[in-house]
This record gives sequence, structure tokens and C-alpha cells, in this order.
Amino acid sequence: MTETTRTTTSSAPDAYASLIGRLSLEEKVHLLTGETAFTLPGEESIGLAPLAFSDGPTGVRGLKFVGGDAVALFPNATLIAASWDDAVAAEVGQMLSEEAQRQHIHVVLGPTINLHRTPLGGRLFEAYSEDPYLTGRTAAAYVAGMQANGTAACLKHLVANESETLRNFMDSRLTETALRELYLLPFEMAVEDAHAWSMMAAYNDVNGVPATEQDHVQNRIVKGEWDWDGLIMSDWFATKRTAASANGGLDLVMPGPDGPWGEKLVAAVRAGEVAEETVDEHVARLLRLAERTGGLDRGEGHRAWAQQLPAPDSARRKEQLRRIAARGMTVVANNGTLPLAGADAGEGSVALIGRHAVETVDMGGGSAQVSPPYQSTVAEGLTALLGARVTVTDGPAVRSRPVAAAPGFLTDPATGTPGMEVALLAADGTELSRYHAGSSAISIGWDDDLDGVPATAVLTTTLANDAGPVLLGAIGGGRWVLAAEGQEISAQLAFAGKDPGETMIRPPAFAEVVELPAAATVTATVALDPVDWRELLLGDPALGLAEESHLLDMSALGITALVAAPAPHTDDELIAGAEAAAAAAGTAVVVVGVTEEEETEASDKSTLALPGRQDELVARVAAAAERTVVVVNAATPVLMPWLEQVDAVLIAGLPGQEGGHAVAAVLTGELEPTGRLVTTYPAADGAAPAWDVVPGEDLGLPYADGTFIGHRGFHAGHAPAPLFWFGHGLGYGAWEYGTVQAAEADGGLELTVEVTNTSDRDSRETVQVYLDPAEEDQPIRLVGYRGVDVPAGATATVTVACDERLRRRWDEATGTWARLAPGGELQVARGLGDVRARVSLG
Repeated sequence: MTETTRTTTSSAPDAYASLIGRLSLEEKVHLLTGETAFTLPGEESIGLAPLAFSDGPTGVRGLKFVGGDAVALFPNATLIAASWDDAVAAEVGQMLSEEAQRQHIHVVLGPTINLHRTPLGGRLFEAYSEDPYLTGRTAAAYVAGMQANGTAACLKHLVANESETLRNFMDSRLTETALRELYLLPFEMAVEDAHAWSMMAAYNDVNGVPATEQDHVQNRIVKGEWDWDGLIMSDWFATKRTAASANGGLDLVMPGPDGPWGEKLVAAVRAGEVAEETVDEHVARLLRLAERTGGLDRGEGHRAWAQQLPAPDSARRKEQLRRIAARGMTVVANNGTLPLAGADAGEGSVALIGRHAVETVDMGGGSAQVSPPYQSTVAEGLTALLGARVTVTDGPAVRSRPVAAAPGFLTDPATGTPGMEVALLAADGTELSRYHAGSSAISIGWDDDLDGVPATAVLTTTLANDAGPVLLGAIGGGRWVLAAEGQEISAQLAFAGKDPGETMIRPPAFAEVVELPAAATVTATVALDPVDWRELLLGDPALGLAEESHLLDMSALGITALVAAPAPHTDDELIAGAEAAAAAAGTAVVVVGVTEEEETEASDKSTLALPGRQDELVARVAAAAERTVVVVNAATPVLMPWLEQVDAVLIAGLPGQEGGHAVAAVLTGELEPTGRLVTTYPAADGAAPAWDVVPGEDLGLPYADGTFIGHRGFHAGHAPAPLFWFGHGLGYGAWEYGTVQAAEADGGLELTVEVTNTSDRDSRETVQVYLDPAEEDQPIRLVGYRGVDVPAGATATVTVACDERLRRRWDEATGTWARLAPGGELQVARGLGDVRARVSLG
């Protein structure tokens, strides 16, 4: 056993009975709620160490929501899944485990394995795919890579959590068939194939029952039918009732120290509402998780954390993150312009254009955000490769909300280092804390440990501005007054929604353009305006919240930040400048996309159209340029009304801290983008099998597409033909498919096919196999895939195993699994829109 790996053979509940027997009811219950936002209490008398959790979809952030240590920022989940490669997912899991060990984290809160049911879902960027098999297989590889290194993965969010609108109150309404065949399948695969050690219950209700109280899902299916011995924790503040959640299969309430368990759960046990044996089972699952992650001393001590681990900005991390990001990038259109070659890569000029070129979005919003050591832009990456041959031109605005100032634009006058001075004051003016913040944003009421409640925050900094117009403002609830060199602006910012998470994830903001002298000093004072969530939420009977709901314990405060940046040019000026640059260059590369306003936790999109005037930018550049390449800096589908006007389109996702360099390497052919789409791209708003994300007046959101999710529904004609099919991706190779054979093997159906790389460069192909069942009421489904690297001009024989779990159907009448009817057809494809061979199973 290495110092980074721990195993345990203990699995039966009574394996921990002697330890549990030493604890009083109060002590047992105490262990079942977090001690802080991201830690659990230990219990020295039984050898239990405090355990630490961290958000983890795109990096292991650590124990602070804002302002923590620098950590590696990974490519987002759709880029990882778009590689269609188990080895990539496993490598990501191993890397995240190393990031966790470096910070002494026991449990990483990921992967997110909800499905891309509708492309409007705001949180899809941190989930893998619309397809349950691709999602489950990617998750299983990720979990295996992570847990082999002694760090627990946490599958989330159980279950049917595919949208964010009114996420704490909405009710996902779906059939048992859809639940079993689609939404539970990724969880089942990650349990069966990788034995994931923990799961997280979602915010939403499922068929009228809160996810945290789902006896049917948590007890009967996950712990019962699957015989799973792991731990189910709540999402943060998701637990709605005391006894119902304890009886419904929830094992751990997060965060702490307050919540609906604690004294309330003790009282429920005393009153006979919850059996003490149920509490014992929850504790046993917690102890098992602790033992697996090295937090339970059985006489060998607690885990020894590895000492020699790559730094987040090390050469090893840079290589890994760049390569992984590039592997998932997907070429969806190309007339031969990519990779940039000949004159364009050698002596020709390239006009790089767009706001996303100079401010590349490397991660989405919400709890997936981390503090990386750096982030790279496409402008930095392409200039590093092509030097003076590249001209860089900004594009029109892409955001409707101001963002926090870049740390390099601020200097703390007290320390002379990047950032600002922060003072927190009590209502009587007493100073509670004064400190240096290395960024422009802080959190109040989450990451701090104050002896009192702050009523006022004062942020002081010196700007790195030239004399002239500056965009100045603030983020966070309260009455703001900003004083800068004799000028003053103010605003009253209030929270608008009914999600307490808004204080951290989507706080209100304002900004104005102010004329300032160079190196202006700014003092921003905010009289904090805490929200009484108890009054607001309990005052709305339609929400149906119980008095013990954990939501009512959420902090009334949150993100507080300073907005400051050079005042931007007008969109008209920027588009005109882009046209001129495109006309003067041999090739125009336009980088467009969305931002954390659209791809974020706690809100959904209303359209797939690019924000601002980006469509106009592409059209006008394409009209002016000899050749036009569009790079889409977005994790989820966007509309492309200009598609026929451009020469190539590359989907770059949210590529992580090495994103700009990865895009540059892909554009020039240094690395090949071998990604395949993980979500079908609709041709227009509304043109998809499922669209709406807004629940009705009764808070219900019907999953009316049933099992015809995404490409399954498109294939069945439940929506107009898509812009790009699921599985599509061109890469830089060219492929011919030869002889196909299918045979029943010991493990099930296997298909063998010859593929020939007819291009003049080594490349990678992903052979995809779909089953179109004989039954008319059954959708087509992905049943297997395999990637293969093939030298230029060579032929490879590829064998794809078809997963037997996709050859079954749920029988609602009997409440059991049944085999699909004999017959049907296997389709061998480069994407569901490019079928290369068909094999009848009749």
C-alpha cells in the first residue's frame, strides 16, 4: 500500500457496531451534520478524524468559497466527456485526487452526472452529456481514477436535477421508466463499475417528494436494489424536513453547524419518529467513508498525506491541462481551413477577433468556480505561437452585468500589493476585522470567523488606470457609496429572487463610467442589507417550506466586490475595427461565446443565441475576410445563423487555465481536436425534444420527453433536424469504414469494424455504436463506443462491446427490468448524423 492509497475490507453494517456502541444518541447525531461549511466533526474516542470536503467539478477549490489558495482549473465536464475516452476521465480523476491530497481534502464533490435534458439548463457545463451511457461511463472512469488514489468521489445530484429555475422548490415529474432508464443509469453505472463511495441528494423534488427524503430512490433502489454501501449527503442547505429525510435515506446533512438535524433529530428519535437504528446506519456509512479515505484510525493511524504533488502551475499540470482541453475540443465544420497551415501558419497574417479572444472564459459560474494560479486567453496562446503574424482586435460586449475587477487592476494602499484593504465594522462602528484581500471579491458570512455581525464593509484600493473614463461600481446587497478623487457614486442593491444561494452565486451589481485621474484611489463603503430568508420564504405558502428547512439557516450576506476597469469602446466602434482587421488579414479567427451569466449554477438560459452583437460580428467579419474561422467559447449549444458564411467552426468549451494555449495548439495543428459532441445542437430556439425549464404555478416541471432525451428524440422526429448531431466531430483525419461483424460474446454483444485513416496525418477515430430497437415505442440509444489512434494511411480493427444495460427496458406493469424484444438494428457511426454501417439483429 502506498502512502496515498487506503483500502478496507469492512463492508457489513455491524463492522462499525462496536464503535457506534460507544456513542450516545447525541454524539451520534452530532457526527451527522457538518461542523463548518465544508468539514465534519471528528470523534477522538472512536478514532474518527475531522473530514474535509471540497467542491470539485472543475478543480478542488478547498475550504473557502472565495479567496482560498490557488488551485488548478480544469477543463469543464463537457470537454472531458467530449474526448469519449475512459483514460482521459480516469486521468482527470487521479489529478483531482492529487489536488485534494495537497489540500488535505477527503471527499471531492463531483462528478456532476445529471443529464443535458434541455439545452437551456444553466448548470449543464459541469455535467457530462445528454446521453446516460456516455455520462455513466465517463463518471465511472473518473471515479475509478480518483478513488484509486484514496479520495472519495461524490456523485451528484440525485436525481432528476436538470434545470436551475426555482431549484429549491421545483418538482421534476417523470415516469418510473424515464427515472430508471435515463436519470438513474449514470449513478448505477458509477456504482456498479467503479463503486463510488458517496452521493449527493439534490435540491429539487421528484414526483412530489424532496430528493433528500426519497425513500424510493435512496433506500429502495440505491441502497436496496443496488446493494450500495456508500454515504448519501445533502446538497448544501437542501434538507427540508427532519424525520422525513432521516427516514428517507439521507445519511449526512451539509453544511453545519446549524440545520434540521442536530437537536431536532435527537427529539425525533426520542419521540419515536425516527428509529435509533436508522441513526446507527447513517453513522456506519459515515465511518465507512472515513475509513476508505483514511479518516478512521483502526490502529494504523490516520492517512499520511502525500508530500510530493504537482503544484497547480507546474510544468506537469500545464501539459496535462492543455492536452486534455485540446482532446475534447470539437471541429463541427471545416472546409480545409483548419488546421491553419501554409501561409497562414508561416508567413500569412491572422486577425484574432472578439471579446472572448482577449477575455477568454475558462470556467463557468457558481460552486464550480475556483481560484486558479492564472488563466490564459486565446490572444496569449495564439500570439505565443505565431508572434507578430497575429493582430488582436476586441469585439462587442458579451455581458449584461458588471464583473469584479481584475486583481492586477487594484493595489492595496496599505500593503502595496495587488488587491484591496478590507475593513468590517459592527453596527456601533467597532472594527471587527481589517485585512488584505488579494482579489477584488470577498465573502461575508461564509468564509469568515468574526466575533460579531458586520453591518458595514469598507473596501479601499488604488486603480491602475490612466487618466480618463473608468467603469466603476460594486457587487453585493446593500447601500453602496463609492468615493474616488472627489467624485461619488451610489446605489441601493437588493436581492431579487427566492434562492438564498443568490447571495453567493448571483448577487446584484451596478457600474457607471466615471472620469478619473490616473492611479485613482477608491473607497467603497457598503451598509450591508441582510435578507431575512425565514420571513421571505415562509411568507410564501406556495413554496411549502417546513419550519425546519435548512434553507432558512443560510447566511443573509455573501459576495461583496469592487467593479473597476477601463471604460470600453462602443460596440459600433469595436465591430468596425474588427471588419478592418479581417479585411487586412489572410484569415480571421473570431472567438465568440457565452459567460458565467449564462453557464452557471442557480439560473437557466432563455435562449441559445449568443449574447450581445456577436452574431453580427461574425457575419460582418466573414463578409470582409478571405477566410473565417469561428471558435465557440461555450460548453453548451449555441445558435449559428452565420454557419454557411464561415469556413470552419471549433467548439472550445470552457477550457480551464491552459485554455488559451490549448485553443492555439488546436488551431495550428500542434494538437488535434478529436472531440465528439456530447449534446445535440438544435437549429433554433425551441427546436428540441425538451425545452422549458420554468416550472408551472404548482412548481411542477413535466419531463414530457420521457426516454426520448436529446438525440433519441431528434432521431424519432420529435423535433426538427438539428444543426449538429450528438457524436459529431470531424477532427483533422479522414476515415473509411470497412467490414462490420456483430456477434454474441460471453459478456454480451460485440461489434468489430475496420477503420482506415485516409488522411496524410496521424489521427484518432471514435467508433460509435447505436441500437435502434425493434419496438416502435423504444428510442435509439448509444450502446458502446471505442476510440483508436491510427497512423496516416493505416487500417485498424476496432472491437466495441455493447453494454447490456442498454438492451433492457423498464416494465411499468411488473415493476421489473425486461429484455428488449429480439431484432432491431445496430448502427455504426461517426455521430448519429453520419451512419457508416448497419447490422440487422433480426
